[in-house]
Amino acid sequence: MREITADAREQACDLLTFIDASPSPWHAVASCKQRLLAAGFQRLEEVDRWQLEPGGRYFVVRGGSSIVAFTLGETPLLDTGLTLVGAHTDSPGLRVKPRPAEDSAGVVRLGVEVYGGPILATFSDRDLGLAGRVMVRTGSGIESRLVHLDEPLLRLPNLAIHMNREVNEAGLKFNKQTELPLLLGIGEAGRSADERFRQPVAAAAGVAPEALMTWELVACDTQKGAFWGVDREFVANGQLDNLASCHAALSALLATQRPTQTCIVALFDHEEVGSESAVGAGGSLVGDLLQRIALQAGLDVEDQRRLLARSFFISADMAHAWHPNFPAAYEPCHRVQVNAGPVIKSNANQRYSTGADTAALFMAICEQAGVPCQQYAHRTDLGCGSTIGPIVAARLGIPAVDVGSPMWAMHSARESAGVLDHHYMIRALSAAFSA
Repeated sequence: MREITADAREQACDLLTFIDASPSPWHAVASCKQRLLAAGFQRLEEVDRWQLEPGGRYFVVRGGSSIVAFTLGETPLLDTGLTLVGAHTDSPGLRVKPRPAEDSAGVVRLGVEVYGGPILATFSDRDLGLAGRVMVRTGSGIESRLVHLDEPLLRLPNLAIHMNREVNEAGLKFNKQTELPLLLGIGEAGRSADERFRQPVAAAAGVAPEALMTWELVACDTQKGAFWGVDREFVANGQLDNLASCHAALSALLATQRPTQTCIVALFDHEEVGSESAVGAGGSLVGDLLQRIALQAGLDVEDQRRLLARSFFISADMAHAWHPNFPAAYEPCHRVQVNAGPVIKSNANQRYSTGADTAALFMAICEQAGVPCQQYAHRTDLGCGSTIGPIVAARLGIPAVDVGSPMWAMHSARESAGVLDHHYMIRALSAAFSA
């Protein structure tokens, strides 16, 4: 392993800070907005007519949980094409239902719905809070407000081994309807379970409980991110999949000053549940934005197609690192190592968007950046996950590659990755924007 520089350590520390401040997709977008505004980016609204200036730096938000930021290049679009990096703001977990609270024999529980494919057992016996957005009624109308209850509020206690003797052999399993409700507190005479739930949420939103209309809330781990390992060469946190890629892409864009080509970062919600939504990669967000940029540049329909054919899309998601305790889970010749560089992900059935040509192009980008890279393929007898890569590539008709930083425990409440790998990914994406 190469030496971990102070720069790499600082970037990993900033990543953990970013994740800790972003316990939900809406918070992740708010964190991105804050950084973009501080760097001089201008916010655009989809309902307005745009006036884009050469060299301008802009961003647009859709639905509060997806964001696209871009820097216009100094040369005409058709001369260089554009580079687009995509990632996603959502992570698997537990979402609070619209009417969640119930009193069960004197204990207040919150009903939750499983979002995506989390490792459910990892959410048990953890100090959980709540985060997301709530809709509130105010004197001036309906408002959306972010809330983050980051103190231990909820818990999913395990059943004692005395009542589940086979747990260590059969594995920890939960019935998603009856055994996943989260414990909130002891019921109180004269106060309903709904009132017990609304009170802390309303306080976090700065309104009275009766002003709460509805919500989109996630159960979030209250433990902060941390370095670990004998040389502190690893990081642990929730939502590394895929906030690490969001942070890397945004960091690369912010570090790219006066690029020759137009550079775009698109961070979508709903990847973990299929991307088919107005704010997902299957929606119109990035296509709408590219069309508006092209129209501002005076490109007609044919030139817009020429632009896409000359462009490059990097789908940045995380990758499965080889786990020494489970060697049989991996393809023998594709054992991706932590802290050994970005991973190019390939799948013959197009679960990833990578082709031999786009893989070679990303290899060249890594060479230019001076970072190592690796290649990954899933075991043939195991189902392979997918990303936004094939979705965006198919909708835009743009050459694409799927890449990611290697990690352990993907979709766990507490994931792990390498300090150097995050540094490598930022350097690789920065090189892509500077090509």
